[in-house]
Amino acid sequence: MEIRLEKVKAEEKEILHRLLQYSLYEESGTDQNEMGDDGLFEYQWFDCYFEQQDKMQRDAYFIREQETGKLLGFVMVNEYLQKFSEGHSIAEFMVLPKYRRCGIGKKAAVWCFEAYRGNWEVQPSYGSEKAYQFWMSVIGEYTDGEYRFEDGIFLFQN
Repeated sequence: MEIRLEKVKAEEKEILHRLLQYSLYEESGTDQNEMGDDGLFEYQWFDCYFEQQDKMQRDAYFIREQETGKLLGFVMVNEYLQKFSEGHSIAEFMVLPKYRRCGIGKKAAVWCFEAYRGNWEVQPSYGSEKAYQFWMSVIGEYTDGEYRFEDGIFLFQN
C-alpha cells in the first residue's frame, strides 16, 4: 500500500486529538499514562503543534493511503531532544492496528527521517517490546546499523 503524509491543519486538530487519545490509551498498559476524571489522557504539548508557544518546531502529520486518502495513523515530530543539542525526534507515532505489520509504519518513519535531515532521537513507548522491536528494525535498516541506543533512546544522524 502506498502512503502519503499530510500536515495536520488547525481545523483538523480534533481528529488528531482523538487518534492521540487512542494511542495514549494503548500505551497506558506499559507506561505511566493516567486517564483523567474527564476520561481523557492529558497531553500538555498538544496545542503547541498548532500555536507557536516557544521556539521549538513541532509538526503533526496524518498518515493516509495514497489513492483514497483513508486515514491510517499519525506521526508527531518535534525538536525536543535529550542527547543531541539540535535535531528532531518522533514525539508520537501510531498506525491503526488493522494496518500494522504491512510496511506502513516503516514508510511513514522513513518519510519523516528524509524530510527532517540531521540528528534524530527516537524513544519507543516505555515498556513496549513491540515498539522497541519496530524502531530497532526500521532505524537499523535505515541507517545500515549506524545508530546507538542509550538510555532507552535510538540516536542516529542522516
